[in-house]
Amino acid sequence: MPSQHYIGRFAPSPSGELHFGSLIAALGSYLQARAKQGLWLVRIEDIDPPREVPGAATTILKQLEHYGLHWDGEVLWQSQRHEAYREALAWLKQRGLSYYCTCTRSRIQQIGGYYDGHCRTLNNGPQNAAMRLVQQNPVLSFQDGLRGLLTADAALAREDFIIHRRDGLFAYNLAVVVDDHFQGVTEIVRGADLIEPTVRQISLYQQLGWPVPHYIHLPLALNQQGAKLSKQNHAPALAQGDPRPVLVEALRFLNQQVAADWQSLKLEALLEQAVVNWSLDSVPMNTLFSNAPH
Repeated sequence: MPSQHYIGRFAPSPSGELHFGSLIAALGSYLQARAKQGLWLVRIEDIDPPREVPGAATTILKQLEHYGLHWDGEVLWQSQRHEAYREALAWLKQRGLSYYCTCTRSRIQQIGGYYDGHCRTLNNGPQNAAMRLVQQNPVLSFQDGLRGLLTADAALAREDFIIHRRDGLFAYNLAVVVDDHFQGVTEIVRGADLIEPTVRQISLYQQLGWPVPHYIHLPLALNQQGAKLSKQNHAPALAQGDPRPVLVEALRFLNQQVAADWQSLKLEALLEQAVVNWSLDSVPMNTLFSNAPH
């Protein structure tokens, strides 16, 4: 992959402030992009208003800047991209690659948790219905830049998944594919909690006839109870003071080389050194406990 054509991104949802787990994903994607001499973009995934916290998006951008993670170009806001999502949905519908489904979550749970294609030939209308993709190209495995060949649950890979929700909101799998293609993203570096939907996203790229980006899934930061650091688990927001100790903790979490005299370095120099020393091969694959400073 020619370095001048490398485009990476960080795409948080504004459901709360960034925490140490978010920093791992942001820093890993930033260092990979900068080490490849490529672009690093930021996208705010604000397509699920019920889950959003007022002011969180602005705070997230300030946190990235506070930690020296400066992005290229303009921030893309998914809330301003509805027309693009509608165009993709219309394109799929016109080609018979999607259909309306009125099945409830409880029905799907009763049949084992994976949708069985029940509504595929029923010609339902859009009233009180979700839209599902006709899964013509199930992706059973993919090559991860850190983990090698990853194999999906076959039932998950073959499922006609939702691309437009019953409540009228656009599904994550649709929006992320449309936007990554629009932004020209060539490699997606994100947390291992997003491994599972990757096969769905790859299949959607293929059905839309778009090039598929590379994927790297970083280890997750866990709390001492073994749960992923997340906004849902009330992970503490990133410290607002000196960002360097937290960045060093994040670099060590990713098993990267850190200079013994890092305390004498300014933030910019610390990050420049991290880019020079960045080694994807050194990143651990497993999820790890975090003792990050709060």
